[in-house]
Amino acid sequence: MSLSNDLLVKQLGIVDYQQVWQQMQAFTDSRNADTIDELWLVQHPPIFTLGQQGERGHIIKITDIPIIQTDRGGHVTYHGPGQLIAYPLLDLRRRKLGIRQLVTLLESIIIELLKQLGIESYARADAPGVYVNNNKIASIGLRVRKGYSYHGLALNVSMDLTPFSYINPCGMTEIKMTQIQDFLPNISFNSVTEKFIEITLNMLVSH
Repeated sequence: MSLSNDLLVKQLGIVDYQQVWQQMQAFTDSRNADTIDELWLVQHPPIFTLGQQGERGHIIKITDIPIIQTDRGGHVTYHGPGQLIAYPLLDLRRRKLGIRQLVTLLESIIIELLKQLGIESYARADAPGVYVNNNKIASIGLRVRKGYSYHGLALNVSMDLTPFSYINPCGMTEIKMTQIQDFLPNISFNSVTEKFIEITLNMLVSH
């Protein structure tokens, strides 16, 4: 846990999705203009989540992996160990950020992180997230309530990508998923997390 630039960073480890979701809602509902923004970094046990636009028809193979309907934006995605989840709980008015600007900022953070690791990536105007060689490496799904953001982004670092083949990720039938480990086999999850925190703090300040 660290506090920098009016942002409290919490590394929560592997936590149940529904538990964190409820905690994000409670934090958002109870905060006020004086509440310090927080960034929660977690991993989740295997789970499929459906965003507000998500359709169960995009789950093409039913397994024992739980499926949960959530209140974030976007379609269906998969979370599992080895995926870095970042939940920015921000006062968007205080930071003078619109929703689209926040999405762009999160994409820029991932792009810069991958650049520092030697991986060239890019964002797409038609589909939020970050891509490498036409494959998706990071997904974004947000919710904003009363000017406060929750939910966030998922960066594939060193995970089992197989469950993504059981869905149409983000509702797109043509998309394939990739991860940092595919390019850097010896990558350390902790080193990626530390670099993510550093870049996020720098880019939030410079925004």
